[in-house]
Amino acid sequence: MNQPLAYIHPQAKIARNVVVEPFATIHNNVTIGSGTWIGSNVTIMEGARIGKNCRIFPGAVISAIPQDLKFDGEDSLAVIGDRTTIRECVTVNRGTKALGRTEIGKDCLVMASSHIAHDCLIGNHCILANGSVVAGHVTVGDFAILSGLVAIHQFTSIGAHALVSGGSLVRKDVPPFVKAGKDPLSYIGINSIGLRRRGFSNEKIREIQHIFRILYQKNFNTTQALEIIETALEATKERDQIIMFIRNSQRGIMKGYTGS
Repeated sequence: MNQPLAYIHPQAKIARNVVVEPFATIHNNVTIGSGTWIGSNVTIMEGARIGKNCRIFPGAVISAIPQDLKFDGEDSLAVIGDRTTIRECVTVNRGTKALGRTEIGKDCLVMASSHIAHDCLIGNHCILANGSVVAGHVTVGDFAILSGLVAIHQFTSIGAHALVSGGSLVRKDVPPFVKAGKDPLSYIGINSIGLRRRGFSNEKIREIQHIFRILYQKNFNTTQALEIIETALEATKERDQIIMFIRNSQRGIMKGYTGS
């Protein structure tokens, strides 16, 4: 780890077997776990908490202050979970006093030139493809996938196992297990391929399809659909997860299937 061409603040806490390539810059109040690789020209600023066996590629900037005019220099963090990969020129801003941290979970892949703003919470096993832009206070559930050039409005939520198609503008919440596409963003089916890859049975996938058929394709309003789903369908983990997500939605969920 002794790299004379990198700048490492003497009070940064870096595990012994971390690799820091030439011309990286690591500031004070930074913690980096064992097995992590820091590429050339990476900048890691105050408040970064980087887990074990991560890979951070050249040009990335981790834990810069928020691009938020309300930020007043308060202490905050940018947390990156174990085994997460941050590709070239990604920017991850630290939190504000609103939440105190920005967090990316374990086993994530954040592809080149993506941006994750202040106070975002990204779950485990998520993929953010090239050029994804995530505004402040966004929540992304486990196993969610954002395709290339997706832009997410602040305070929006993306449910677990959801797939957002490339180039989408996300202004409303995207429920778990679905595929989202078109403009304006709409329900275009459930993420059945992704669910099968993660071990969901055909029976469970049919159950999820039935729930979203009631919600999006039966001409019920959201309140009516939720009442039917809750009273007519057997309680399962996935059913309750969908119901809770929709009821907790602050921005409202995206529109239904149009068929066009």
